[in-house]
Amino acid sequence: MPSAHILVVDDEPDIRALLKEILDEEGYVVEVAASAEAAREARRARRPDLVLLDIWMPGDDGITLLKEWQEEGALNVPVIMMSGHGTVETAVEATRLGAYDFIEKPLSLAKLLVTVQRGLQAFNLSRENAGLRQRSGSLDEPVGRSAAMQALREQVGRIAAHDTPVLVLGEAGSGKGSFARYIHESGPRASGPFIDVGVISLDGDNPAIELFGSEEGEQIHYGLLEQANGGTLFLDDIGDLSDGLQARLLGALESGSYHRIGGTEPVNVELRLIAASHYNLEQRVAEGRFRHDLYYLLNVLPVVIPPLRDHAEDVPELLNFYTDQFVAQDKLPYRSFSVAAQNRLRHYAWPGNVRELRNLVQRLLIVGNSESIEAEEVEAALGAQPQAAMGSAIAYELPLRQAREQFERDYFEHILREYDGSVVKAAKHAGVERTHLYRKLRALGIDAKHVGK
Repeated sequence: MPSAHILVVDDEPDIRALLKEILDEEGYVVEVAASAEAAREARRARRPDLVLLDIWMPGDDGITLLKEWQEEGALNVPVIMMSGHGTVETAVEATRLGAYDFIEKPLSLAKLLVTVQRGLQAFNLSRENAGLRQRSGSLDEPVGRSAAMQALREQVGRIAAHDTPVLVLGEAGSGKGSFARYIHESGPRASGPFIDVGVISLDGDNPAIELFGSEEGEQIHYGLLEQANGGTLFLDDIGDLSDGLQARLLGALESGSYHRIGGTEPVNVELRLIAASHYNLEQRVAEGRFRHDLYYLLNVLPVVIPPLRDHAEDVPELLNFYTDQFVAQDKLPYRSFSVAAQNRLRHYAWPGNVRELRNLVQRLLIVGNSESIEAEEVEAALGAQPQAAMGSAIAYELPLRQAREQFERDYFEHILREYDGSVVKAAKHAGVERTHLYRKLRALGIDAKHVGK
């Protein structure tokens, strides 16, 4: 089980030795530094999960170092300040600069251990709330009593016990993220972070920095791989990863280390990679669009998520689950689905899979005002779905090329309206590469910003 990495910064050798001994006994991985400069080098070599930082030290003091980290945006871990000559003003200044807590010397070891434990817990909670560890609508255990889902859960349970990379395949919206989380929470790294990265959502001029971090002078940016150290990195839409990033990722996985962008020293990482794709990666390998060596590394333990239409008997249970979830989390009014409504939805094709079902439940709970959801209301809601709305609008007497263009125009305009004109979100929903969607919109004469208004 991965242990938190703690950096102790104090110029007194006895205190460094005592803290290292006590924290080692508690199962933490401890590194010590005798000065601000040594602390900078330690942070450069490995991202700590928590820092114990003395205030009064030769050279740069602890407040100066804390301010430096805060200004460069690197204060993304809890920092506990220590001082034998603290004042209220010093404590206030440390708190203003982002310190988690302030403890006085001589140290009470019992208080120290409690503060360290609470600091780590608070940081993990804040990371979850920021969305780094959870996906909207994800489940502790994926829902469904069908034979297909039971067999899938059994397979995933066996896979989770190992630390090998996993490749999760399935159509867009089928629940790949839920299964990735389930694998993480059922495996040996469950106490570590779960970093969820949608490859298609990586933005900025250099997505490599987001994944691998960067160094520029004394400034260090920790990438997503380092944030996932000791836990799981979930890379959704891995088929959209560029050739250069595929090569970097492969090297990091095979060697267990890599260089930050602009860095000169290797960074060691120990994590589990779960990758997901709605593409046929084997076909993309044959087309030269995905590295064969990365594919073979990921494909040791493949998991295929069936589309919802192939286990439609789970629809009533999913309806109940998401109804309860929206009522509990979003305080929406409870409404039950009638037998006729459930029967209609069991026979619906669900082109958007579980994600579409979840969105439909949310819409019905928001717009309806009766206690029961009847088949007529479901039919009207399905009529507003992209597939139904477009199916009735297509003129079948048109040539195939023109009919396809009409379908695509209606489809993408609908999605863009749903996401307020966001091409990034629309591309992810549609399961296409962002650059491909930009080209498609230009060809169809669609102005994303105008449609989103």
